[in-house]
Amino acid sequence: MSSPMKFLIVDDFSTMRRIVRNLLKEIGHADADEAEDGVIALAKLRNGTFNFVVSDINMPNMNGFQLLTEIKKDEALKHLPVLMVTAEARKEDIVMAAQGGAAGYIVKPFTKATLEEKLANIFKKLGL
Repeated sequence: MSSPMKFLIVDDFSTMRRIVRNLLKEIGHADADEAEDGVIALAKLRNGTFNFVVSDINMPNMNGFQLLTEIKKDEALKHLPVLMVTAEARKEDIVMAAQGGAAGYIVKPFTKATLEEKLANIFKKLGL
């Protein structure tokens, strides 16, 4: 990867945002911003330059699936890979994430190795 990627971490739980940010940093992706829900995330995405979104599913105001839908219908954002994060490994959520255009799905709690592997697979699929 030639240029550093900028991540947007979306989770209503600040501790989880910090964990994801620290894991990304350990993997080598130090450039990250945070949003506590989909509404804030969408505003940040529309006003900034991001390369990747890591989003929780269960959040107030706008959940991860609603955010994914908004990203995918926005011409300027639809190219962004979105990694969905959730505490529940429900089959219907995984299917919904895939149908919604999510690049991947990860279940909390997860390790640095799991995140790194998911990202590597997504980057490979996208040719990054």
